[in-house]
Order: sequence, then structure tokens, then C-alpha cells
Amino acid sequence: MSNCWPEPIVRVQHLSESGIQIIPDRYVKKLSDRPGFEPAPENEVHIPVIDMLDLYSDDVAARQKTVGMIDSACREWGFFQVVNHGVSHELMVRTREAWVEFFKLPLEEKQKYGNLPSTYEGYGSRIGVEKGKSLDWNDYFFLHCFPLELRDQTKWPSLPVSCRELVGQYSKELVKLCGKLMKIFSINLGLKENYLQEAFGGEDNMGACMRANYYPKCPQPDLTLGLSPHSDPGGITLIFPDDNVSGLQVRHDDNWVTVKPIPNAFIVNLGDQLQVLSNAKYKSVEHRVTVNSMKERVSLAFFYNPRGDMLIKPAVGEEESPLYQAMTFDEYRLYVRMKGPCGKSQVESLKLISK
Repeated sequence: MSNCWPEPIVRVQHLSESGIQIIPDRYVKKLSDRPGFEPAPENEVHIPVIDMLDLYSDDVAARQKTVGMIDSACREWGFFQVVNHGVSHELMVRTREAWVEFFKLPLEEKQKYGNLPSTYEGYGSRIGVEKGKSLDWNDYFFLHCFPLELRDQTKWPSLPVSCRELVGQYSKELVKLCGKLMKIFSINLGLKENYLQEAFGGEDNMGACMRANYYPKCPQPDLTLGLSPHSDPGGITLIFPDDNVSGLQVRHDDNWVTVKPIPNAFIVNLGDQLQVLSNAKYKSVEHRVTVNSMKERVSLAFFYNPRGDMLIKPAVGEEESPLYQAMTFDEYRLYVRMKGPCGKSQVESLKLISK
């Protein structure tokens, strides 16, 4: 893959702060992809909210009820919010505040971390390397957290000074939370408790990375998107949204449902690898991000993934046929890095043709 982006990189934050009233054509989506073009759901619906507190209860019935709610959310939505998840609220807030500070730094400081298509790690403003492709209204910072041999903290921001330490603590806590969820998913799918985690490489060997997303104010939010429709290529995504501004939308029953963030909650999003491993019992779900003319947004997305060289294939019994071909996660995510967000086209391309 080339070490250069196909066109000069323009920082979306710089465009926003320059005072433009009309966004460049590169950011204007075709009519059918613009937010608000589709009819809204007839009834107001919300993604499920699950209180994890009862998972640690001595009350077996309460535990089973919560486990069942998680299973239903995975099968019917592929998205849900969790509260009482065990991660320190103070750590969550301080970590996001550190990223807010980073994006407020002078451009020349942020440019020190400018990323390349070959690594993706660092300060970026586009995903995918197709020349002339429509762009999204966001800047981001992407970094590797696990396995530890991929972690290079010199590539993480040195300013604000708390950022590296906070990201290290935050990623450690979120890996624990994802590990708990993976065990519940395994049990709900009728697998051994550690099956999914081991399929990802094991407790100390799976992959995890993080993207801090910055969505600047946009003078024409009805023409563009902060992030185009896509399903996440990995395993589990934990999103810590900006609870002052909603922007995340999930496709459900052919409608776009706006997620209303709950303070100190994580949004849990199933990725393509769990769809493949579960043989489509669990679904990864298309989602997108809208932007705002009055407010900027910062959200943190934490990706819990298979180790890159792990071959991912459906876990099926003797009576069940696999729906997907096997592929390593490195092979899989290369598609996304080349193409950028493309709905669910990647996971659909893995489907085996039934004879």
C-alpha cells in the first residue's frame, strides 16, 4: 500500500474554524445518503439499555435475566448501552477531556502525529485511500493498545501531559469489560465460556485499538456526514459518546435510529468478526454519524478485535453449515483501510454461495 494519501490532506477542524459557509464538494453526500433524506421511524424507538449490576448478584434469576437481555440485544439490534459496567466514571471523563484538549492544540503540534495509509495510526482526517472518494466531516486520532508489542506510546500524543497515562489505564479497563461481555456472548451462543476470547487470540493476545473522533461544527450539516454508513470490521466496539450532543445513528428495520446517550454509559456495538463467528446469529449493524452546525463533538471508540493473524471462521456444530469463508483479521481490515466505510459490503462478500 502507498505511503501517501491520494490527495492533499485537509483538516476538517481547520475548514470549520476558517468560517466557511459552504462546505467543499468533496464532503457533500449524494442525495440518498444525506441525513434526513430517509423517513423517520413511525414510533420513537431506542436501542436497549442494560444494567450490568445484576451480573454480579447472588440472585441467579436476576443474573439470568440480564444475560438473556444481552442475548436479545445482540440478536435483534447488534447495539445496546450498558450502565454499571465497572469502569470508573472519573477515568472515562478525564480520558475524554484529555482528547478534547488535544484537538484544541495548535495545528502544527497535532501535525507531528499525522498518519499514513500504511499504518493508519496517528492524527488523521480520512479513512480509505480511493482517489476522489467522498470524504466525511471528521478528524481523528487512532492508536494501538494491544497486544503490547504493537503499542508504541511515542506515537501517542505527548500533550496534554496526562494523555498517555490516561489512555493506558482506560484501555486496560475496557479490555476487562470486553472480556466479560465475550464470555456472556459465548455462553449465549451455546459455546464454552472462553471460546470467543480464545478465537481472538486469548486474554493477553487479542488486539485492541482506539480512535478519538472529533466532529467539528459544520455550516451545512444536512449535506454531509461525520462518518458514512458502515459496520465495524472487528469484534466489539465500546463507544463513549459526547452525552451533550447526539450524532450516532443505527440502522434498524430499515430506519435510522438516533442513539440518545446516557451519562457514563458505554454503547456496545457488535462487529463483523462476531457476525462471522456466530454464523450470523449475532449481526454487526450499519451505523453512521451526523454532524451539527452549533456544537462540536468528541467521542471515543475502543475496538476489541482478533489478533491480526487469527483465522476467523464460523463456530458451527455438525448439523449446521458455515455461512462465511475463513479469513484472518489482517486480511479483512485491509479492505476497510483501502475502501473506507462501505456499509456492510465487506462481511457480505465473505458469504459462501450455497449449492
